[in-house]
Amino acid sequence: MHIGPQEWKQLQGAHRPAAQLPTTAPGPFASLYQRLGSTIPDEGVRQQAAQFLREQIGHVEHQPSELPEHPADLLGWMEANTADVHARYADYLAERKAGAPRRYFGTRAHALFVLRGIAPTKLVDGAWLYGLVAHWRNPRLADLVRTYVEELGEGQPDKNHVLLYRTLLARHALDPLDDLPDELWLQGAIQLSLGWNAEQFLPEVIGFNLGYEQLPLHLLITAYELNELGLDPYYFTLHVTVDNAGTGHARRACQAALDLLPRIDGAGEFWRRMRNGCKLACTGPGTTAVIGAFDVEQEVLRILARKSVAGNGAHSDYCRVAGRSVNDWLSDPGQMPGFLQALEAAGWIMRGQPPAQSRFWRLLQGDRAEMFGVFSSYELQVIHDWIRGDAAVDGRAWDEGGGDPATPPRRRPTFRAMARHSPHPPVDSGADLLDPDLAVLRERLARSDSAERTRLLVDAMSPATHWSPAGLEATRQFWATV
Repeated sequence: MHIGPQEWKQLQGAHRPAAQLPTTAPGPFASLYQRLGSTIPDEGVRQQAAQFLREQIGHVEHQPSELPEHPADLLGWMEANTADVHARYADYLAERKAGAPRRYFGTRAHALFVLRGIAPTKLVDGAWLYGLVAHWRNPRLADLVRTYVEELGEGQPDKNHVLLYRTLLARHALDPLDDLPDELWLQGAIQLSLGWNAEQFLPEVIGFNLGYEQLPLHLLITAYELNELGLDPYYFTLHVTVDNAGTGHARRACQAALDLLPRIDGAGEFWRRMRNGCKLACTGPGTTAVIGAFDVEQEVLRILARKSVAGNGAHSDYCRVAGRSVNDWLSDPGQMPGFLQALEAAGWIMRGQPPAQSRFWRLLQGDRAEMFGVFSSYELQVIHDWIRGDAAVDGRAWDEGGGDPATPPRRRPTFRAMARHSPHPPVDSGADLLDPDLAVLRERLARSDSAERTRLLVDAMSPATHWSPAGLEATRQFWATV
């Protein structure tokens, strides 16, 4: 996937210096995303989502389509795409074996920045298919309903894609996400809008599924480099397997598209709309765009600007930087670039040296660190890598210790190697968790008839709740009975 000029234009407007940080009030894409993804939306919100889809389709309908002109060529198109991705991945592996550096993630902070930036899309994984679940009795939709249930891990917490990603975010303290650029919520808003308007946009849903379920090169490289950096790649490797072209989602998406083409009136208009749906799968900044948008100093400034809101007024006037109190510096988030420069000029930060040599870092970590706990593990990693500069390419975690430039870094074990020796505990099934939604669901199921029971299960499998204990149980019960 290449980053087009328009995408770069969007990103350059989205990733502004800290001095221009917006408030945490959500932008239009994030606002729609929240209204569609946090609960079951009412009819008014669904109509807004439908109008949003019409606008997005209008933006893409005159763009070239990746899909072939004729449906008969669909399977050949999928197989050619898969072969091309496999060949390019083989080239990548050969380059790495010959000594080439990581292609995507220069540092550990860079990788974590990307995991955070793509989170809005990953947290609604599969949502575009949700509206078809209520039509599970329709044999022509069976493959697509099955795909959605598999995105939900068939109710198993260690296979539910959204729960896996939420766990990944929590493990590395990558939330909250409320200050992400609004453009990063666009793709997720499209997926949710399709899911809540499936009957009205059935061809677009099928086409979106067709485009989104094809194996992309960036998925393979991301998994490889996360593992190399000691970060859990499982969410990404799971997609490599389930989206396979033999029996997985990529093949099933093609078969579902062919099965659903109209047989009475001809498929011309339906196929045209499916091709537009496929284009929607590439709308908004994708993974490679987020990778390219990383600037470690700008991320440090964003972090400090966010902290300044809470930290202003919490410091004494005893310590002064460049003749000004810390409270004075923190009184305006726009002053963070100057504050950093003043810290460097005063010797509080020693760029290009081990972080422990910087007085500022010792305030954050170490014996009697006065600011211990102020910054999350992700924020510490960003500051750590920014201080180290070029040396951070070794991927060292902020809490690994060492970092002396005179000492060659030890060979880093991959995540899989570390997991073999100390595997992290599995994701809890939620069966014994105190969860009000689970209690309500069980109580309502116990007194419902067959039709009401199905409706309750489908509601609980919505993007808002399918990853929760109630949603997981609903998915298991639904899949056991369909």
